Amino acid sequence: MVENAALLLDLGDNIAVALVELEEGALVQVQGQEEPVRILGRVPFGHKFALRDIPMGQPIVKYGQEIGVSSQAIARGEHVHIHNLSSRRSRGDREAR
Repeated sequence: MVENAALLLDLGDNIAVALVELEEGALVQVQGQEEPVRILGRVPFGHKFALRDIPMGQPIVKYGQEIGVSSQAIARGEHVHIHNLSSRRSRGDREAR
């Protein structure tokens, strides 16, 4: 089990932030969570992963605030980034229109 490898920024968040690069299959204990999370694919340092299943179209919550919505279903332990997160403002890798 990997400890001190993820940060939960607010108890209302449905994602955590990787403090180290997490490899597929890693079992991560996240503070404030009873059960550890099994990582489903590589999560780079500083990136997000889901703490629970998030259906398509549901809010992604970080810092206790909605930062976007899921553009597809996201499984618990899956990397959360621009491939499955749509911002209401812009994607972050393109200029807002």
